[in-house]
Amino acid sequence: MADPVTLAALGLDAALGWPRTLYRLAGHPVGWFARLIDAAERRWNGPERRFGTRRLLGLLTVLLLAGLVGGTAWLVQSLLLERLGAFGWAAVALLAWPAIAQRSLFDHVRAVADALDSEGLPAARAAVGAIVGRDTAALDEGGISRAAIESLAESFCDGVTAPVVWLLVLGLPGVWTYKAVNTADSLIGHREERWRAFGWAAARADDLLNLIPARLSALLICLAGGGGWRILRRDAGKHASPNAGWPEAAMAGALGLRLAGPVAYDGVLHDKPWIGDGARAPSSLDIRRALRLYLGACALLWLLAGGAEWVL
Repeated sequence: MADPVTLAALGLDAALGWPRTLYRLAGHPVGWFARLIDAAERRWNGPERRFGTRRLLGLLTVLLLAGLVGGTAWLVQSLLLERLGAFGWAAVALLAWPAIAQRSLFDHVRAVADALDSEGLPAARAAVGAIVGRDTAALDEGGISRAAIESLAESFCDGVTAPVVWLLVLGLPGVWTYKAVNTADSLIGHREERWRAFGWAAARADDLLNLIPARLSALLICLAGGGGWRILRRDAGKHASPNAGWPEAAMAGALGLRLAGPVAYDGVLHDKPWIGDGARAPSSLDIRRALRLYLGACALLWLLAGGAEWVL
């Protein structure tokens, strides 16, 4: 049996999340990555550069970021395992802990449901605005609930399943390289004119690293929800992302809801296709149903991770 690094990291995150005291003292590693990416973008993504040059510099940014983060993580992991002996795995788990966001995701999505139930639409819009990039000022209860459930489904892959997969496969270098690339994608991997060239490599690298985790996330959601397979097969490919549609379609199918659809970003309405079936708009009750399903999917992931560590 291998050391239970992944289970220990999952346990720390489930129990503690990322404490506010730690955040105030040191921030979060994702914030450190963001500062590096922002610095590279400001220096290398000027509009005076040609499209091909900006794409090449964006690729260089991703390679440098992945090399720096992955190389540092490999060195730290090697030193810990060498110097601490039998206790090295515990130190590795401690350093992997911040890469997993299962507790934070649950808390942020539950806050949306709580706001809808007790504080009204303005507070709920503010709560959902903390976890989504779409315009929230005009959202009603259905739009707020839909946005929260979609974020929960997609972030189950990005914030939980993918980090666990890459931690299992490659240890600290795997999980932190994934988080660095995923952060780059969230900051610059967009199709707008400013980022289309420079963020191309970040978006494609993130697509590749999420290929298996997204499908695994969908499987776990359907298993936890006891259904959703038909919608998963039918609608997973409707999303603009090659990966995000998988957990979203699984969630929509398992809950019997319709997700996605037209959405506004920066005042521009995007006519996205609907995912799932269902005539009624979702509500705070559906957010709570989604959270229970999410907890079940996380439990299945724990079992899968424990089995993988036992075998490996």
